[in-house]
Amino acid sequence: MKIASNYKNIDDKLLPSGEVGRGFGIYIHIPFCKQACHYCDFHFSTSMKKKDQLVDMLCWELELRKNELPEKEIRTIYFGGGTPSLLTSEELQQIFTAIFANYQVAENPEITLEANPDDLSEEKLKMLKASKINRLSIGVQSFFEEDLKLMNRAHNAKEALESIQLATKYFDNISIDLIYGIPDMSAERWQQNLQIALDLGVPHISSYALTVEPNTALHKYIEKGKIKPVDDEVAKAHFEIMVRILKNANFRHYEFSNFGKEGYFSQNNTAYWLGKSYLGIGPSAHSYDGNFRKWNVSNNSLYIKALEKNELPIETEELTTTDKYNEYVMTRLRTQYGVDIAEVEAVFGVKYRDHLLKNADVLLEKELIKNKNQVLHVTSKGKFLSDGIASDLFYLE
Repeated sequence: MKIASNYKNIDDKLLPSGEVGRGFGIYIHIPFCKQACHYCDFHFSTSMKKKDQLVDMLCWELELRKNELPEKEIRTIYFGGGTPSLLTSEELQQIFTAIFANYQVAENPEITLEANPDDLSEEKLKMLKASKINRLSIGVQSFFEEDLKLMNRAHNAKEALESIQLATKYFDNISIDLIYGIPDMSAERWQQNLQIALDLGVPHISSYALTVEPNTALHKYIEKGKIKPVDDEVAKAHFEIMVRILKNANFRHYEFSNFGKEGYFSQNNTAYWLGKSYLGIGPSAHSYDGNFRKWNVSNNSLYIKALEKNELPIETEELTTTDKYNEYVMTRLRTQYGVDIAEVEAVFGVKYRDHLLKNADVLLEKELIKNKNQVLHVTSKGKFLSDGIASDLFYLE
């Protein structure tokens, strides 16, 4: 089957799952956390004082933007953050009421909620099961106490394990997050992390190397020598262990950081990688319609004040053809779908195809990418370097 183009009439194409790609996604950013993880640079607040107001404004933004992507139905709804599992039943219902009142929703949309293990009591899981949520993404990060303390996670190792054991009683579609490359994490402990996840029967794993972002607590602690620096070679070794173990467990490595059993790939994330449109609702949330990117202000108070005045706190950027080509290369090389040479010519033109082929030659010689049926894929040798490989194929003006 020909993979759908990112930018050319995707609504009439088939997604890799076989589902028709009509519609768009809605992302809801819930900017609240119990405490700050040392590595996190996402927008959030540990103060819940404005939570009621902010939920009201999320619903108002949903109403104000209902005609932004007209005549398309919602296929995915994703609650990210922050910590969306801090939402009450009433708050979730309030947001769902705003979505279903203002948008056409598909018959069986994928509706994901990110959750922290310490929030997932049996009572909470029963509430979520009774709501419209049908997929959980649980931020485990590690099953070991020393890792969780280093990252300043709000949960402990016991809660990490028990939250998944409980969640599987109520949900079939569960993803967990794991972090590798943590200072002092041995290869053996990383393998144990993966084995625990497999023994629990989760059908989807998202896994990321620990990265040191500027102005985070982790960055400051490393600078002061309180935490050892992150070692890229250790992270690479952990990545290779993960690829091998999950492949042997019949997981598909369908995107650089994502592994799923058949039927459990994230529809939300797959839609992003294939260039589908989405609305980002909430402070710091991003939106995309194929030609423009938009992003909301990353400040809860300013977000609330703007919407109280019926103003959208949004900045907009129009994407050039080169922007779209570069993004296509970046996202596709990270996935199992690859960069289709004929598709590049059809969507972006001969100039971009020729540039792609010329710059690909060196990477092919180094066996960092391969050409399979005129589709470029990253090889096993190049997989951990996929972002750098993509940049070598970018068109620079």
